[in-house]
Amino acid sequence: MSTLPSIGLKILSVACFMAMATCIKYAAGTGVPPGESIFFRSFFAIPVIIVWLLVRHDLAHGLETKNPFGHVWRGLVGASAMACGFTALGLLPLPEVTAIGYATPLLIVIFAAMFLGEEVRIFRLTAVFIGLIGVIIILLPRLSVSGVEEVSEGEALGAIIALMGAVLAALAQVFVRKLVRSETTAAIVFYFSLSTTLLSLTTIPFGWVWPGWWVSVVLVLSGLFGGLGQIFLTSAYRGAPTSVIAPFEYVSMLMALALGYVLFQEIPTSQTMAGAGLIMVAGLFIIWRERQLGLERGRARPAMTPQG
Repeated sequence: MSTLPSIGLKILSVACFMAMATCIKYAAGTGVPPGESIFFRSFFAIPVIIVWLLVRHDLAHGLETKNPFGHVWRGLVGASAMACGFTALGLLPLPEVTAIGYATPLLIVIFAAMFLGEEVRIFRLTAVFIGLIGVIIILLPRLSVSGVEEVSEGEALGAIIALMGAVLAALAQVFVRKLVRSETTAAIVFYFSLSTTLLSLTTIPFGWVWPGWWVSVVLVLSGLFGGLGQIFLTSAYRGAPTSVIAPFEYVSMLMALALGYVLFQEIPTSQTMAGAGLIMVAGLFIIWRERQLGLERGRARPAMTPQG
């Protein structure tokens, strides 16, 4: 069976998420706070998800849940990660935030070993170490107190917040790995959008703004793009193995470079590109190793099956 349709869906999902990030970055530049952006991103993703479930005739069954508190915890951590990511988009160039976000799958390896008891051997630990060196290369110029270029406090804060967002996003994925044992993908996606919508309302006292009509359109689009991206992503992984689909996540860097340059006149530094390259290599190595382990487990099962 051809995997090309699934690869196409993965690339579409990446494009949707990059369009969403671009909308959020634009809105941040007009003074829209992260909490308000989270509301629009989450609330307007819900209709897209509901329509998707209706088309699949899976609305009633898809939203059943056996672990409501698991969704709450995932929502809290996921909303915090989203807040960090959206804040960083307002402070740093789009390619830089994208590159730091690549640390998330590396951190998932560590957290899965810590909290889920997954075995992590020297191969993946080495890849994680290399990837984290890449993260340090990207962050160091932003956190340096001396150097040729002056670094603003906002840029330094943005670098720290972007890294915090990657850490929280990795923790959120640990919660997702627990949820998938009892919950449908539709329920996980829907209740995440619902919980982040409700949590975003708690930030109203901290100063929401009344956006103009064009900024409102951009914010609504961020929600629609986010919902579509999640649907495309889910459909992509349903049609092909993770090891085939996951590497196409790095197409987002090409998109971030193009969008950052055309829309925000952002030119990435050599440190950002070097660090991003190391993180990508580490991520691809982990994906390859996961595939090898999957093949080994597949060969081991027939050998362990009783004959006769």
